[in-house]
Amino acid sequence: MKKKILAVMMSAMMAAGVMAGCGSSAAGKSDSTSVAESAYGNSEAKSSDSTVAESAYGSEEDGKKYTIGISQFAEHGSLDNCREGFLDGLAEEGLVEGDNLTIKFNNADADMATAGQIADQFVSSNVDLICAIATPSAQAAYNAAMEKGIPVIYTAVTNPVAAELATEDKKPVGEVTGTSDELPVEAQLKMIREILPKAKTIGILYTTSEANSEYSISQYEKLAGDYGFTIEKSGITNTSEIQLAASDLLGKVDCLTNLTDNTVVSALPTILGMANEKKIPVFGSEIEQVKIGCLAAEGIEYTQLGKDTGKMAAKVLKGEAKASDMDYELITESSLYVNDAVAENLGITIPDSMKNRSVESFAEITEG
Repeated sequence: MKKKILAVMMSAMMAAGVMAGCGSSAAGKSDSTSVAESAYGNSEAKSSDSTVAESAYGSEEDGKKYTIGISQFAEHGSLDNCREGFLDGLAEEGLVEGDNLTIKFNNADADMATAGQIADQFVSSNVDLICAIATPSAQAAYNAAMEKGIPVIYTAVTNPVAAELATEDKKPVGEVTGTSDELPVEAQLKMIREILPKAKTIGILYTTSEANSEYSISQYEKLAGDYGFTIEKSGITNTSEIQLAASDLLGKVDCLTNLTDNTVVSALPTILGMANEKKIPVFGSEIEQVKIGCLAAEGIEYTQLGKDTGKMAAKVLKGEAKASDMDYELITESSLYVNDAVAENLGITIPDSMKNRSVESFAEITEG
């Protein structure tokens, strides 16, 4: 009789243990969703973290799954193209979102403090790698991740040395590397001179806190005299100052040239509207800026830049290389883009030689 009672008690205890185990698994999934809601506070991030929860409790024949946090400093065409290219580069290396890869994405809306918060959130959630798009996000991500050793792979960083992410010989300062979008300044100056043979002064709007912009302006100032130009610059600290700064600058120059300055680019439609009223041409630094109303640009291809970055990240995740062992990469080849509709509106004739060598020309202006 005692043996029977003991057997019944043991069975009951085992059943309770199984129920407790099931309850723990369900609670784990619920907790993960809860963390997503509190840490990110937006539906896009919640959806990503739900995928994290599912992948953590599921099984995958191919083995390991990875989580990448993508921190993008601002929303505009070139940085969006970097992000899309980054995902394409990963996919080409067998790392596919929704399969063996979870992506957490957040945009800082051109705010330095927000970029820092995003980086801290990614580090606290212990992602496998952070992709930082643009210089301020790259700096914030590395500062947040270096103590934990989480690798940071950046893209669209104009000068990694000036941003203190690399040494003069392109070596990483830690577990951080990526790709540079340094402007082909001399090619841009040649293009402006060819289109505007009588122009004397080029205006540049820039954000004083963006290291990438400070560096690009130094290059313009260094080379402008070789092409008969002087540079007139105007610094801002945030987007609220752009309208006044642009108005003042447009009264002093023959044209504007636009850098890869993220704060300025995010307000480019406003600048273009003001410049068009005064019939002053604005030159861009890449294809997306030409699409929305810049006259022309001599720039790099940002989707390819992102793709190269994705392949670097794949090597790190697969354990084929450490970020600290890879020099940053620089695309040196530039392409010419022209907007014929803008040229017609401004009464400017694009030389046939430029039309023939342009990679792409546009017959209309798309909404920015």
